[in-house]
Amino acid sequence: MANNITIGILTGGGDVPGLNPAIRAVTIRALREGYKVIAFRRGWAGIVDFIPEKNADNSNNIQILTSEIVNRAGRTGGTFIHTSRTNPSKLKRGNVPEHLKEKYTQDVNDVTEDVLNNLSYLKIDYLIPIGGDDTLSYGYRLHKEGIKVIAIPKTMDNDVPGTDYCIGFSTCVTRTIEMTHMLRTSAGSHERFLVIEVFGRYAGFTTLLPTMAGAADRCVIPENPFNIEHLTELMIYDRNHHPSKYAVVLVSEGATMVSHSEMSFEGQETDMFGHKKLGGIGDKVAADLKELSPKYNNGRPVAIVNQRLSYLVRCGEPDALDSIVPMAYGNIALDLIIAKKAGRLISLRNGIYDHVPLDIIVGRKKVIDVAKYYDTERMRPKYESFIKQPLFIMTADD
Repeated sequence: MANNITIGILTGGGDVPGLNPAIRAVTIRALREGYKVIAFRRGWAGIVDFIPEKNADNSNNIQILTSEIVNRAGRTGGTFIHTSRTNPSKLKRGNVPEHLKEKYTQDVNDVTEDVLNNLSYLKIDYLIPIGGDDTLSYGYRLHKEGIKVIAIPKTMDNDVPGTDYCIGFSTCVTRTIEMTHMLRTSAGSHERFLVIEVFGRYAGFTTLLPTMAGAADRCVIPENPFNIEHLTELMIYDRNHHPSKYAVVLVSEGATMVSHSEMSFEGQETDMFGHKKLGGIGDKVAADLKELSPKYNNGRPVAIVNQRLSYLVRCGEPDALDSIVPMAYGNIALDLIIAKKAGRLISLRNGIYDHVPLDIIVGRKKVIDVAKYYDTERMRPKYESFIKQPLFIMTADD
């Protein structure tokens, strides 16, 4: 049995249910093979902050994983090794660790040289980052620098290219459907419009699929700017034709109106990948629907139930798929290590587990094929046939 392989693992970006099962799967299989697993805490930040000195206290940066640790955490949501949106190639001066402040003095710094030094100091043979395209794009950078990287896709938006499925997506869809149906009781009791803002910065999978499953009457997605007047007219029609006199629309957080081309943000501050925190389009849609509703409702306004799901679909335990898929992804990572393969993204395509070249991360964006899956006039999903479609219908790259 081999016992000289050391695997590094980290989770980056937003937390999702399913991360801990993935960490558990990697660790349990690795230990059985005689390997050592080191977790980097807080994503890429754990590697950046690591002090490569024998007597340095790095307990806040790394953790040696054991079966006891991962078995306790493996059934829970979130990530017990923590996460961050740290980008070592664009590290702001305030985030540079104390022992590197004299070396990196710019407002924004590329500290990759020290990341590579730290990985070498720890004798990391393979690195397994779990994250979305931001986290994994830096993993690709390290791959080009010679690090053996095996990436696992994670994001509630399900927008990592090269795979039908990203960890967290099923739980997000499940919770969105469940909570939308729960909120219907209030909307129906008061004969209101129900406006629900859900995840989806650039891709509308988390909006379109719940709508297809019957959670909403209409939906708006980032891939297609929408006309709020037309949406109001459709919502009035839906409300008038519903026995309880209410209507439901799901709004992707990254959706835009034709009259306002910019996304809605909570503030102007950006993370290290250049993203502002999204939020607020649901509020705008709700306010405009209320203002415009008299025009299509015989002069009478329609009141609104307005809810942003946000962390409610991100927190808590994983559903069945987000327990099973991470288990498979973690084991495939070890299959690749045993086969001495790296520079791969683990994938699930048309129900088949596989792996693809890691450079797909930086080669294209994964978004909804609007012409194929979205009726822009009716603001609803569309399809020709479900035969030979993947499990989640519209998640495969063409």
